[in-house]
Amino acid sequence: MCSIIGYCGPVADVAAVQAGFDRTRSRGPDDSRMVKAGEGLLGFHRLAIMGLAPEGMQPFGLEGSWAVCNGEIYGFEKWRRELEGKGYTFRSGSDCEILLPLYREHGTDMFAMLDAEFACILYDGQTEQFIAARDPIGIRPLYYGYDGRGTILFASEPKNLLGLTDEILPFPPGHYYQDGKFVCYRDIAKVDRVCWDDLETVCANIREKLIAGVEKRLVADAKVGFLLSGGLDSSLVCAIAARRSGAPIKTFAIGMDTDAIDLRYAREAADHIGSDHTEVIITREDVLSSLERVIEVLGTYDITTIRASMGMYLLCKAIHEQTDIRVLLTGEISDELFGYKYTDFAPSARAFQEEAEKRLRELHMYDVLRADRCISVNSLEARVPFGDLDFVRYVMSIDPAKKLNTYGKGKYLLRRAFEGDWLPERILWREKAAFSDAVGHSLVDDLKAHAESRYTDGEFAAKCRQYDHARPFTKESLLYREIFEEHYPGQSGMVLDFWMPNRSWAGCDVDDPSARVLANYGESGV
Repeated sequence: MCSIIGYCGPVADVAAVQAGFDRTRSRGPDDSRMVKAGEGLLGFHRLAIMGLAPEGMQPFGLEGSWAVCNGEIYGFEKWRRELEGKGYTFRSGSDCEILLPLYREHGTDMFAMLDAEFACILYDGQTEQFIAARDPIGIRPLYYGYDGRGTILFASEPKNLLGLTDEILPFPPGHYYQDGKFVCYRDIAKVDRVCWDDLETVCANIREKLIAGVEKRLVADAKVGFLLSGGLDSSLVCAIAARRSGAPIKTFAIGMDTDAIDLRYAREAADHIGSDHTEVIITREDVLSSLERVIEVLGTYDITTIRASMGMYLLCKAIHEQTDIRVLLTGEISDELFGYKYTDFAPSARAFQEEAEKRLRELHMYDVLRADRCISVNSLEARVPFGDLDFVRYVMSIDPAKKLNTYGKGKYLLRRAFEGDWLPERILWREKAAFSDAVGHSLVDDLKAHAESRYTDGEFAAKCRQYDHARPFTKESLLYREIFEEHYPGQSGMVLDFWMPNRSWAGCDVDDPSARVLANYGESGV
């Protein structure tokens, strides 16, 4: 991960911009630089992953133009060779150095051409324009706001913009900004043509495309590790990587000291694939003492996001403090594509597909945000194979009737795609457990009990009425909102609302986002 900032016009207080930018030094602790771009500023905090030499430091310049990018551009070597053939020269091994030449050749059309996880800000010295863009899923963060004179500002995290703008908003994924407008260059959730492949073909394509998505994310000049929960998604990522690596991969799992569900499954998966496996054990005290820090890091009040971040943050903190790993592969985005426990209640194939589209478009405010912040604040980079654009495009296009759980097992297509000796059978076919619950049911129980002890019923009712947007509806959600407001006052609009199951579906009208409250949770929690 890196951190970027762009002030796209005259700057009244450079020191204030620098102070805001320095709040995310942990995203890029290796080096920092800010340059004047036209009348504005571009800044970059570097976490060196590709092209580790000093020449890979940004902002990159080209004849009066400048660029900063937090991202990974897969297959950039092909673009580099093509650009070299047109007379461009490169001084580093950084993938992001191709952006300015590519922009010179293709303009804003280049964003749709990239196979990448990225957020970038460009200054075109020829037109004196600022352009910004974000990847189609929003895996890399970008936010914006306007100063008192109407000048737009961009930055990696909301905390960079606090005090510089009155309202902070997420940059829409799959869009670029130019001439005062946000333009959609790719809606990753939209399906132009339904794929009617038969079941065997679908599963074969899922397998091969996920393998390709993992393989390209193994390429790094820094050391790579893997988060292994013991659930299906992270276990598959690790299994694929283990087959493609010459040495045992390094895997990491976390669990509560009392009732960790996933640790034994993670250990079984690690033994099967032959990984160098590390377990991190946490306590109730670890969770509660980290709560405020986690909410400050996340910049959210969403219940699900915060619960699931407690274990992830503490695990990544341990990896940062105890190893020299710089890149982590994770299992996010599988649920949005193949279904949650609650999507078993989808009333039709069309409803399932519409829910998947909604979740995918909103993902940057929830699971993707969680993975980015928990990992980047610990000076690590997240890579998400299930977010591979070719993989997502294909899975979204599959006939939704095939994705409905009519098989008696959720995520059936993904499981069937990897039948064989990829994973132990009981992990491949294991029922899904919510990540925050699987770290230990007591983790969520401890958080809820802590919140219950903070307010009387009368205090809870009175305090909830203070909020018009995303009004808290439990004592736990009120506690999170109050902590959020301490760090991001008046900025609740950065998040659309609470992540909850689709209440309009029978069986899903619940008051807690945990899958534990659903009738079909069953063996997920064992």
